[in-house]
Formats: sequence, C-alpha cells, structure tokens
Amino acid sequence: MIPGPATLYPDAVTTTHRSQSGARMSLSQTQPDNSTRASMVLVTGGALWGLYWIPVRFFYDQGLTGPWSGIAMYCAALIALIPFVWPDRRMLARQWRDLMLSGMFTGAAFSLYSISLVYTDVVRSILLFYLTPIWGTILGVVFLKERLSVMRLMGLICGLGGLFVVLGGAGFVPWPQNLGDWLALASGICWALGTLGLYKAGSMTISGQVFAFVIGALLLSLVSLLMLGGQTLPNITSEESIRIAGYALLSAFYVLPMIYMTIWPATKLSPAKVGLLLMSEVVVGIASAAALSGEPFGLREFLGATLIVSAAVLEILRK
Repeated sequence: MIPGPATLYPDAVTTTHRSQSGARMSLSQTQPDNSTRASMVLVTGGALWGLYWIPVRFFYDQGLTGPWSGIAMYCAALIALIPFVWPDRRMLARQWRDLMLSGMFTGAAFSLYSISLVYTDVVRSILLFYLTPIWGTILGVVFLKERLSVMRLMGLICGLGGLFVVLGGAGFVPWPQNLGDWLALASGICWALGTLGLYKAGSMTISGQVFAFVIGALLLSLVSLLMLGGQTLPNITSEESIRIAGYALLSAFYVLPMIYMTIWPATKLSPAKVGLLLMSEVVVGIASAAALSGEPFGLREFLGATLIVSAAVLEILRK
C-alpha cells in the first residue's frame, strides 16, 4: 500500500491541522455570538415598537378610526405571512392549543395597545403598557405561589408609584382618565399573561409564533368592534379604499420585521435580558411623541417614566 501524506509527513500534517483549527477558533472568537446578535436585534425591535404609534395615527388620519387601523395592518401582515407559514401548516395544526394560548393573549396585547394609541396620549399608552412588572408580581404570588421578596416589593412600589404619577390628574388620583388609558392597562396585563403561552409554545417555529401573534391581534380587534360603540365601517370612497389598501400592504414591511425582531431574540435570551433591552421602546416612543406629535411631556411624565422603568429594572435584577 502506498503511504499517504499523513504517513510520509505526520508532523507537517499535524502542524497544518493545528494551525487550521487555531485559525477557525480565532475566526469564531471574532464573530459575535448568538446572544450579542439577538441583543442587537431586540434593541432595534424595541425601537421600532416605540415608533409604532406613527402608522397607527397615519391610518387614523386616513379615516380608519378605532380598531380599523389595526385591522388593516393585521390583514396585510397575514397575507405577507402565508409563504412563511405554509410549509409548517401541519405542525401548526397539531399545536393549535399552544397556538391559541400564545396568540390570544399576546395578540390581544398588541391589538389593545394599538387601539389605545388612538384614544389617549402616546406617552400614557407606552408607560401604562410597561406596568407589566406589577402584573407579573401579582400573577406570580397568586398563581405560582412565589415569595414576595424585598426586591419584588420594591419593584411593586416603584410600579405603583409610576402608575400613581402618570394617571394622577388635577386631584392626583391614580385612575384611568379615558378609554385609551384602560386599553393600555389591559394590554400590559394581556402581555404578562401571554408570555406564559409563548414559553409553552417554545417548540413552535418563529414564523408560527408570529402567525399566532397576528391572528390573535386580528381576532381581538374584530371583537372590539362589537364592544366599542359607534365603530361602523369607515366612511371612505372606493378610491380611498384602494389607496389605504396599498398603504396597509406597505405597512407589512414594517409590522412583520418588528414582530420577528421581538420574538426571535426571546428564544435566544433570558426573560430578564429581554425585559431590559425592550426598554428601548420607552426611550424611542417618548422621545418621538414629544418631538413629532406635540403631546405634553413634563416633569410628571418624566417622573412616572423613571419609576416605571425602575420597576422593570428591579424585576430584571431579581431574576
């Protein structure tokens, strides 16, 4: 048998193999790992959520009042999703229970948040949604028998303090002042409940989870048409309908990447890190609302935002 290169020059081959392995290790060390990449994607996704009020208000100005702006965007997003979820249709049919659990609550949070942006100030919608540490603490203590530690108690106090400041009017009474406030509060509660469904549906594909998310948002928006009085079909012409449909299809290029950039990182990062990085929505949302919408942002809003963000940070540090 003719000896091969490994037999003739064993030291040279070993040296070459080691050098190639070292080069591969050096190259892999210079590339960002999944955690770093997922963190960057999540911060970007949170920033997009902070600007989500802009397309919602745009469709409202086009004549789509109440839930109709969300319905238009969700329908367009579903159409754009079909090519991505079609290969997984059998798996989605088998996991329909987890699909319903995750989609109904997270989609409801998405829908209620969208509607609240029409009925109240952008800053109030964002801050009231991010009271989720309060609801997470209550759910954990009541249903999961978690211990109310000092850290959780501090987070609860900060969250309630932020609620007190944000909702405090002339009489400084922490009570929702309009329908949008109530919807924003409800959206945060639904999101806290929906995270359990997302956790249980961890084996589902990312496209399947996005599909459940959008389906839940669309169904809740359709139900809200019955719950909210005076939400008839928009009074728009056929020409305006065609133009709005075109805008809705364009919005899918914004809505779907935003949802993907929220759900995919959540499969790579710990819940604590996800909660911290999503705070980019608060920063971008408040800054853009103050700069573009002309809504007031004074000392009371700043103090409320600081307390609510502190509640989220304390919850993250606890975990």
